This record gives sequence, structure tokens and C-alpha cells, in this order.
Amino acid sequence: MAGFLAAGPPAAAADADLVRNGGFEAGLDGWSCSGGSGAVVTTPVHGGGSALRATPAGQDNARCSQTVTVKPDSAYTLGAWVQGAYVYLGASGTGTTDVSTWTQTPGAWKQLTTTFRTGPSTTSVTVYTHGWYGQPAHLTDDLTLVGPDPGGPGQPQLPAAPTGLTASATSSTSVALTWSAVPGATSYTVHRDGAAPLSVTSASATVTGLTAATTYTFQVSAANAAGTSPQSAPATATTPAGGGGGGGGLPAHALVGYLHTSFANGSGYVRMADVPASWDVINLAFGEPTSVTSGDIRFRLCPVAECPNVESEAEFKAAVKAKQAAGKKVLISIGGQNGQVQLASTAARDTFVSSVSKIIDEYGLNGLDIDFEGHSLSLATGDTDFRAPTTPVIVNLISAVKTLKAKYGPDFVLTMAPETFFVQLGYQYYGSGPWGGQDPRAGAYLPVVHALRDDLTLLHVQDYNSGSIMGLDNQYHSMGGADFHIAMTDMLLTGFPVAGNTARVFPALRQDQVAIGLPATTGAGNGHTSPAEVTKALDCLTKKTDCGTYQTHGTWPGLRGLMTWSINWDRFGGWEFSRNFDAYFGG
Repeated sequence: MAGFLAAGPPAAAADADLVRNGGFEAGLDGWSCSGGSGAVVTTPVHGGGSALRATPAGQDNARCSQTVTVKPDSAYTLGAWVQGAYVYLGASGTGTTDVSTWTQTPGAWKQLTTTFRTGPSTTSVTVYTHGWYGQPAHLTDDLTLVGPDPGGPGQPQLPAAPTGLTASATSSTSVALTWSAVPGATSYTVHRDGAAPLSVTSASATVTGLTAATTYTFQVSAANAAGTSPQSAPATATTPAGGGGGGGGLPAHALVGYLHTSFANGSGYVRMADVPASWDVINLAFGEPTSVTSGDIRFRLCPVAECPNVESEAEFKAAVKAKQAAGKKVLISIGGQNGQVQLASTAARDTFVSSVSKIIDEYGLNGLDIDFEGHSLSLATGDTDFRAPTTPVIVNLISAVKTLKAKYGPDFVLTMAPETFFVQLGYQYYGSGPWGGQDPRAGAYLPVVHALRDDLTLLHVQDYNSGSIMGLDNQYHSMGGADFHIAMTDMLLTGFPVAGNTARVFPALRQDQVAIGLPATTGAGNGHTSPAEVTKALDCLTKKTDCGTYQTHGTWPGLRGLMTWSINWDRFGGWEFSRNFDAYFGG
């Protein structure tokens, strides 16, 4: 193998850069990466605000390529800035001698360049970059192909920058954008500092997942087969205060715990009146269905035969009121490990609404926690866009929760406790995939979270009982230490392309909507994290210190807090979990 690091010959004055989105400012628009190996990152970059990060795996060398229209019998210079070992840059289909060059040493950004001449009948070439087998991820930025512009009659021309961009806040968490359509453009990209680009095909977009009472600046670029235009003039909008999730009254940093109310296990029964004041949200575990598809949810206190010290119904209700008088929120949690719930019909949906309402009304509760696990949620084949789900169990759940929210008003508290398989795994896989064959549950919570994000009080993903999950650094992270919680939480607060599709980005949640879910003790679940490691995770996410090797995409001092399974297990462990929370946040 041979390569060089040298500048190519200077381009003629009339030459043009023919690569579309060579700076990756529009995500992976225009690029195809083998095996989903490529992703766009915001640090480190060589120029602009984005770069390509591609990760070899197994027999995949992480090849990202683009086919470019060229002029026959013409000289071209191919260049890129790369970072990493054994990073290749090349062109194929030249009609003469295909070329490539590479760098062997990792470290700082290095420029790769090479030149070629097209054959007498060549009208397109494929430019590419790739790594090498067994090597870590590499970076590519500012990739160019400079030479004679083949544009002319019948050839696409680079679109002009969009004009007339206007931005208006439609809620405390969303902004609507419109602009004038650009002749010849086939897609547009919305840019916002610190956020993943949003790709759309029409001259309008709605940006969600924003923070109330915050000013945002947006720009838009247009694209077609010839490349990407300059960005438009900026437009700003300020979201109004309030709204977005309801559940007013939670402290800035909240401790959430599940209370084993309807069953006993090795951790022992805890009466509602005996729950310490540290706990800000108490989720009653569990309301369960009469059958998987009935939608009929029932709740009862633990039988005396199982829990000899269980309180009476009257004592329990009085204790709930006392907790609420002290500013605590008490919710009914639906599902759990054994409570499979599938709202496959509108009848089941309506029964769910009426039966959950009955429980909330009978016990005077503050809201609902959705803890659907197992096979409760899965995506039908062909349901591939989390923004517009079609699967009945998904659509009916969203509808049911919206009905409950409308019934109980803005103070209704809505929380969710999905497993990582149903949320963060969606970065790699979504449902059964475009060709089928994948687990249809992968990422299945994403359409529910997205549709209800303006109603959602808290999302506390279970960072336990989980396999290894790929983070935004395209590395796998395993439970049990600070690194796992940092990587998984960073995904929720940064947003991510679903199944690697940069045209379908799951937007970031607000920091006050996110809590980290952990087991209270080693007996509570796999993936127990020591108090010292929990503190490391909180330091990294809220202060950007003690992050280890993972680089977060922001700092979130307003991270809402922690959730644990469970209050009972924490008592069993001498209240270690809640005491660590109180020590950290000054409770």
C-alpha cells in the first residue's frame, strides 16, 4: 500500500467543487455509508460545525461514498481532511485509472489529496472514504472534488440560498418555520446551533423539543443533485413561558421511586405513610390489565396474606393525601414486568381511558406512569417513521394518553419508564427495519415519546437490565458504571437520527423532562451502579466534569433527577440510594 499527504495542483479559475455536502453540515445528506457505519458529529470538526465519524465493524471497513456528475476527459482534484489511522480517500469509475490515498498515523487532522483524469465517455465518478478492518472510528471533514463543472442543459445547477425565512413559536416547546421554495431544490436542511440538522422536502418545518422562554436562531439551506446551497439569512423566535409537560410543583431536582403497592417480594412491604420525605414522585406499582388486549386496568393493595403489615384502603388514601399536602406527586404506574398491555383496538383504548380514570379518581392520584415492558409495544412491518406511526397499539396508546391529559388538565403528571431497547437502541434499529427481520420492538417507544413530548413531565429510561447499547460516539456502552448513564442520557438530551436516517432525527428532550433510571440495590436489578459512579454521572451531565472518555454534546444543570426501582429496595439497602441523591442535590 502507498499513499501521500501532499497538496494537488491548483484548480483552474472556473473550476467548481462538485461534492454535495462535503462538510457534512446537512448530516449524511448525499452520502451512503456501508452497514450504517457513518454518523455526523459536532466535535471534533475540521471546519464548520459537523464532521463524519465512521466506525469499522467486523468485515465492514466503514465506507462512505457519493456519486458525483463530472465532465468527460477532464482533470479533477479530490481532497479531504481526516483524523485516525488507515483512513482512505479515493475515486472509482473514473474511466481511466482509479485512485486512492491514505494516512497511516492517527492524531491531528491531516489533509489527503489525489488527482485523476476522467475517461472520454465518463460522466460520473464515485468518491469515497473508508477506514480499515479492526481499527477504531475515524473522522472525515471538508471533502471536495474540484474540477470542470459539468453543468449545462439538462444538468442540475447548485440551488440558491433560501429566502423569506420566518420563524414563529407555536408552543412553549416548538417553533414553526416557513420560507420561499427554491427552484430546482429537492430537499432542505434546517440548522440550529447545538442541534442535529433537520432535513425536510417542503418549504416549511416544525422544530420540536425546545425549551420554554428561550430564544432560538434558525437558518435553512437547499440541496439537489448538484450540491448544497449557502445557508439563508437567520430568523429568530422566542418560545413562550410555561407549558410543555404539565405536572407543576416538582422541585428543580426530583427523586422518583416505585412503591411495591400491590405485591410483595424479598424487599418487604412499605406503607405509604412510611415513605420518607426524600421521594418527590411515588409511582404505585402496578396497575395491571385483566388480559393482555382488554385495556381494562385494575389496581388493588397487596393482600394481607402476602403483606401482613399492609394498611387499610382508608389509611392508604389518607396517606396519599398527606403526601400530596407535603408537595409530593403520587401516580399509578401501568404495566411492569408482568403486566403486558396491548391496546390493539379502539375498544381497548377506550376501556384503558375509563379504567385508568377510575383508579386515578378513586385514590385521588396526580397522574400516570407508563411502564410498558416486554411485548406491550412493537411496530408493525412497514411502520418505519416514528413521526407518523401507523401501528394500532402505538396509535391507540398515544390517543388514550392525550385523552387523559385533556380530561385532567395541565397539572396532570405524565411519566414513562421504558427500557433502553425501546428508546436508545432506535439509534441503530427501528422496528423490523426496511426489509423486515429485525426485532419489531426496537425503538418502539420513540413514536410514543415524540407524540407526547409536549405533555410529558418525565422520561426516566431504565438504565438497567440492558444489553450493551451504542451511544452517539458509535461505541457500545455497558451498564453498571457512570459511562453507561452518561452515554444513554446524552442521547436523550442531544437527539439522534433514528436507525441512522438523518432525515428522521428524534429531537432532544428538555433537560427538565429527563431523569436517570437505576436499580436501588444489587438485588433490585442487573446493572446496579455504586453511589460514587452515580455521582460521576451527575457531575458529567450537569457540570461536564469527571466524564471519562465519553464527550457529551452539552451540559445540563437542569437535569431533573433520578428514578429508582424501588423505594422498597432502597429501604432494604439502608436508604443508600436516596441518601446519595439528597447529599448531591442538597435534599
